[in-house]
Amino acid sequence: MTTAAPMPVPFPFSAIAGQPHLRQALLLAAIDPGLGGVLIEGPRGTAKTTAARALAELLPGAPFVTLPLGASLESLVGTLDLGQALAGHELKFAPGLLARANGGVLYVDEINLLPDALIDSLLDAAASGVNVVERDGISHRHAARFVLVGTMNPEEGTLRPQLLDRFGLCVQLRNIEDAAERQAIVRARLAFDVDPQGFRAKHAEAEAALAAALVKARAIVADASALPYGDDVHEAVGALCIASQVDGLRADLVMLRSARALAAWEGAGAITADHVQRVAEAVLLHRRKPEAEGAASASAPVTPNTQRAPNSSGTGQNNAADQDWGAMPPEPVGIERVKPLRPLIPSQTAQQAAPKKA
Repeated sequence: MTTAAPMPVPFPFSAIAGQPHLRQALLLAAIDPGLGGVLIEGPRGTAKTTAARALAELLPGAPFVTLPLGASLESLVGTLDLGQALAGHELKFAPGLLARANGGVLYVDEINLLPDALIDSLLDAAASGVNVVERDGISHRHAARFVLVGTMNPEEGTLRPQLLDRFGLCVQLRNIEDAAERQAIVRARLAFDVDPQGFRAKHAEAEAALAAALVKARAIVADASALPYGDDVHEAVGALCIASQVDGLRADLVMLRSARALAAWEGAGAITADHVQRVAEAVLLHRRKPEAEGAASASAPVTPNTQRAPNSSGTGQNNAADQDWGAMPPEPVGIERVKPLRPLIPSQTAQQAAPKKA
């Protein structure tokens, strides 16, 4: 009889370096799963899967469930138990991956390659915390409160704006270009691969502290009377969302909840505008309109390297040549005469003018 191979131990969350925005977004989603999960965009090898697995270990008794790309809608949401039905028993619901992920982390790699039907059901359950199944003569609902973590490589395609908006937070990862930081990350990974248990033992105290802080923050967020929103917080959220030209009010709601989760994580006595500013980019990154991005870059201060010199008139206005350094004047193009084409079918006038044969 063959025995199942042991599952590899996860890399400690406290040992993940070089990705502070990713760590914060995952912790906020774990504190308040109602945010709608985290979408991680970035190239291969930037610790996306490692961070998701490590987060599940911080949650007490939390399962880590992976949704494969080839999964069907029935395997995700659940369906009729065919074994019970064929045996002549009453209809019975067979739970899917959403039920298995309840209380834990549901991880989807390359979520942009999933069919839209699966993504819709996935995001509905992540935002509401409930999975509702109405199919095959079954009407069933069950708790599906999990932390959704989806990853994608933008070079392989993106999600529709309607689906992007359903994700609570979004983080864009880039390759680490600092040599010292890269070396530190590689050394840590090599040390973990050589002796996983020994490496985890060195970070056991930090992991326990993170887990305890996470439990405390989740309890604060679950208390409806804790950390109410002040007028200054509402004003800060509204100003940021209007400047980003987002559609609807989901960004406002997610930003408020994210700021509250961050305040709970830090043990703050109240939510401040600083909490809003620190979570705003993860909330607006995938919702901001392109024209808002252009306006933001246009309003940025001009650096000495890009500042243009005034014209000779001394008015401070840039002349036409300075407005586009790469532009070239149009060159004249000659016109060649083309020999006129003879029509295949003679016109009506030519037919009337032609003499008739005797």
